[in-house]
Amino acid sequence: MSTHLKPDPIRSPLLDEAKAEGIRHGYFTRVGGVSGGIYRGLNTGPGSADDPALVAENRRRVAEWMGVPAAHLLTAHQVHSPDVVIVREPFPGSRPKADALVTDRPGIAVCASTADCGPVLFADAAARVVGAAHAGWKGALTGVLENTVDAMVSLGASRDRIMAVLGPSIGPANYEVGPEFVARFVEADAANERYFAPSPRDGHAMFDLNLYTVDRLRKAGVRAGKLDRCTYAEEDLFYSYRRGTHRGEPDYGRQISAIVLEERG
Repeated sequence: MSTHLKPDPIRSPLLDEAKAEGIRHGYFTRVGGVSGGIYRGLNTGPGSADDPALVAENRRRVAEWMGVPAAHLLTAHQVHSPDVVIVREPFPGSRPKADALVTDRPGIAVCASTADCGPVLFADAAARVVGAAHAGWKGALTGVLENTVDAMVSLGASRDRIMAVLGPSIGPANYEVGPEFVARFVEADAANERYFAPSPRDGHAMFDLNLYTVDRLRKAGVRAGKLDRCTYAEEDLFYSYRRGTHRGEPDYGRQISAIVLEERG
């Protein structure tokens, strides 16, 4: 992957409806970065064992595309929680432990960092409130999506105007889970059985995290969509924790998804 390429994030047609209101977003891929080896490309994960200087340059490139200073490209210290933080300025010190960020301030790009989990970007163009959530199975199950919507509403957003789009994440053809995993979801809600399909391995199942996420968003009262891009399958474009684990690799890169309210006049 050539380092002279610029980042070229995937965009959501639904979120692009907010462009006229000065809302910019992108689901960044591996394209346009300076990292090498197993991190080849645009690895933006400070939690990876990649060279911190390369990660910083990759994040600078993302910030430049988003039209903000590097210090205004914000990712939480993600811990698979349902917790959301409202941000209005760069973090003064260490990053907060949370899995979603919401803002109503121009020039603050809120982001989700992922490598199979679902990055969900949110926007209410009329209220000018945006959010980004990291939604793996645990965060989605315990309410990070609904909590993000609630935080946006607390800043003046309206559920029926909020658009929420799930970006690249592991698809159902590559997400095999064990019986304890299935039991946890079915115990939470018997209707969750519909998100599991038989696996070639006895006692295991294939989980459709994408559909589960979008259904949770729709039940929360927002306009929801998904990109249907699989991080495991599309190696040239995406990092994947599970793919790296299956190969016995020691670590993995992270892609970033970002949304920002642009400064007006």
